[in-house]
Amino acid sequence: MDESIKRNVLTVTQLGRSREEAVGFFRVALGLHYLAGVMTKETLDFKKIDKQYNRFIYHTIGKGHSITSVLQFMSGEKVLPVLESPRFAEAFRAHCPEVPFDSIPFLLSLNLGVAKNISGIPVAGPVADWIARQKGGAQFLADLL
Repeated sequence: MDESIKRNVLTVTQLGRSREEAVGFFRVALGLHYLAGVMTKETLDFKKIDKQYNRFIYHTIGKGHSITSVLQFMSGEKVLPVLESPRFAEAFRAHCPEVPFDSIPFLLSLNLGVAKNISGIPVAGPVADWIARQKGGAQFLADLL
């Protein structure tokens, strides 16, 4: 993770109107960068990558948070206010050009798919429904399930 990504994520974070909203903006912006960054054919050292992200998370929002908890947040209902926030959408488009805004539904579906593979819990729920609405419907949701 380079310094420009950190700056961009922090800029998005600062546009939250409350601590709760700012932390939500931070989690989603950072999680989207993480997911976009691991979409590569290259062999990745996840321990090294996760360590960098975890250090940044600790320094930004404190102990008790990790890239794992960020990704878990992004697969649960609590992420919906961020995803549906016009301020987040505008801020992310303006300050995080390295992650195309249109890729958000794909990245979230990737995150849900990984969560399903790890936990065995079905991905049906509010986030899957949001993804389906963005992608235009039932076939996308059926493919995800």
